[in-house]
Amino acid sequence: MNTIPSTFNQALPSYTAVGGTERLGFTGLSALLLNRRGIPFRQGIFQELEKAGFDYVISLESAPERYDVEDLSSRFPFVRFVLIPAGLNFGEQINLGASEVSSPLFFVLWNDLKIITGGGADRITERLSLSLDELKKAGGKISQFRRLCTVPWLLNSRFETHPTLIAPVVYRRNVRTLVFAPRQEGLPSLYPFDGLGIYDRERFIGLGGFDPLIRNPYWQLMDFGFRAHLWGEEISVTQHIKISSEGLIPVEDSTIDEGYRRFYLKNIAPVFREDQAHLPWRRFPSYLANSGWDIFGAWEEFNEARRWVKDNRKRWKRDARMVNDFWEDVGAPPEED
Repeated sequence: MNTIPSTFNQALPSYTAVGGTERLGFTGLSALLLNRRGIPFRQGIFQELEKAGFDYVISLESAPERYDVEDLSSRFPFVRFVLIPAGLNFGEQINLGASEVSSPLFFVLWNDLKIITGGGADRITERLSLSLDELKKAGGKISQFRRLCTVPWLLNSRFETHPTLIAPVVYRRNVRTLVFAPRQEGLPSLYPFDGLGIYDRERFIGLGGFDPLIRNPYWQLMDFGFRAHLWGEEISVTQHIKISSEGLIPVEDSTIDEGYRRFYLKNIAPVFREDQAHLPWRRFPSYLANSGWDIFGAWEEFNEARRWVKDNRKRWKRDARMVNDFWEDVGAPPEED
């Protein structure tokens, strides 16, 4: 089994960055732009982000998009173009972008999305900041921002609300998700759909970011979201920030694969007792029977996950059953009439 990274920086690949020499704003919020292939009019995207007044823009550039980086860097000196290695997966790209961000908040966007409601970067930061009274009540023991990740409402090309509110269902250690269109402010979501959201950088890095060894974006997001809730963080939606999609909204691939095995061992199998978590040996026979590994491979993977859980045992605030109970208490959002 590939070792689970124990620190955020341990998982970062080498890369090259170009530009980003000028600061555009002083809002506390930067944009992290992920690029889907085949999206034209790249200058227009950066012009929109410039109008929004982000501190900086970090653009993750794969090989086909690199041809115009030099010209764009000259035209938009507030954009830092990160030339990513071939084969870098979704979560690795966000981790890499977060390492380049100097603002306390960063907004993960895709190049086929547009901010249509929410104001500029300064207004968004203001909405997510705690008041002085709230900070005093917290005794200075939390971030100045409300949560780990705030998820905007996503509208499709017909300006219809897209189902992006994720609720987990855990039954006998099997996991699936229910997806709803958000109907009110502040509802919790298991993870940010398609990675889209405004992240507290300090919390994100403290959580370990996305697991780079999970290749499927669905299980990568599931792992991130479950770990966030297991460790006491909050992910919720806001109706005050709305994003429209100019292309096809991707369909998630929830196929059971090796990413699921890793997700299961890190999030579903551990139990929480006496203010800490552990991965009990009794989980191994069932894991062996369902993993598809031979006994030696399954044991290596299980034992590595068990060491990782032990190293982080004090960070757990609940286990998967308790996360599921939380959503049952909240209740599923009502269906649209």
